[in-house]
Amino acid sequence: MHTLRAPRAASLAIVAAMSVTAIAACGTNSSTTSSTSSGSAAATSGSGSASASASESASSAGAGGGKIALLLPESKTTRYETFDRPLFEAAVKAACADCEILYSNADQDAAKQQQQAEAALTQGAKVLVLDAVDGKSAQTIVANAKGQGVKVIAYDRFVAGSDYYVSFDNKKVGELQGTGLVDALKAAGKTSGDIVMINGSPTDANAADFKAGAHSVLDKSGFTIKAEYDTPDWSPDKAQTWMESQLSAVKSGLVGVYAANDGTAGGAIAALKGGGVDPLPPVTGQDAELAAIQRVISGDQALTIYKAIKPEAEDAAKNAVALAGGGAVTSSTDKDGVPSTLLEPVVVTKDNIMDTIVADGFYTVTDICTGEFAAACTAAGIK
Repeated sequence: MHTLRAPRAASLAIVAAMSVTAIAACGTNSSTTSSTSSGSAAATSGSGSASASASESASSAGAGGGKIALLLPESKTTRYETFDRPLFEAAVKAACADCEILYSNADQDAAKQQQQAEAALTQGAKVLVLDAVDGKSAQTIVANAKGQGVKVIAYDRFVAGSDYYVSFDNKKVGELQGTGLVDALKAAGKTSGDIVMINGSPTDANAADFKAGAHSVLDKSGFTIKAEYDTPDWSPDKAQTWMESQLSAVKSGLVGVYAANDGTAGGAIAALKGGGVDPLPPVTGQDAELAAIQRVISGDQALTIYKAIKPEAEDAAKNAVALAGGGAVTSSTDKDGVPSTLLEPVVVTKDNIMDTIVADGFYTVTDICTGEFAAACTAAGIK
């Protein structure tokens, strides 16, 4: 176990006359001390969620409260507003009733996130919980915070120089995706053919890990990687446009699609359907978005990767409260010298939706098995 002791917070220069206009210029930025009702905030229990004793320890460390900034990267991926934000806010409130959360969403704009971080520092944040739009440019946010005695937790996406990092084993995510795709192809009787890879954003450090993990499997699989694309901003639209542009060259030999997350998977599947590809080849994904779970059930998507958000959000909250109170973070490993906690991802296919997504309360059967998916749910034993 690694511990990091926070020094006494340096006195912060408070700007006495900060105008409403200046704050608004930083984009979405709200202050709250309670969990929102956005989405299913009580869901995503996940194995390995923060224990009661850990919460009590964080509460003790965080006695006296303080301001904690939560800086999320975007809202196109449904998890952030539906799960991460409300779960983090609820965990902070449970551990530290006097803590105040300064919330911002950068809408996939690195410059906006920089402004939001600066606003949080000006408002007196003791800790920044940062899910970076751009891991490299976010190092400036870390440096600025440290210059003012403020701690930074890298949440979900790694940022060098942070005081703590909590996420999943991202190379393993890629390995699981690659292995799942190969297994699906072999189950369909395929031993050779062309694969296209639709990777994540080139500015996201996690995307590089997903890509490396997938390549470690696919490069020795016997299948040919015919074309590959790094998707700017994780944009489903850009993934779809690129897939459409490749169809004339790859359609005849295409047997599978590696898509780094569910958004890019949705874009790829739309392009394949629009291009008359029938039957659809196996397509991977990640994040267990509701639309992706429904595509898995209907057969349009082979698999997704489930990352239980509740334990991740609770771990970030526990350690943020500890740092805000001058305490220590608790970690189980490190990444590039940063104390870290890396949680375990899980492959989800049609066969284990009930044992994972539904069992953890991430989604209910009612959420999943809406009208057009009811028959497929029944056939898959999801009820």
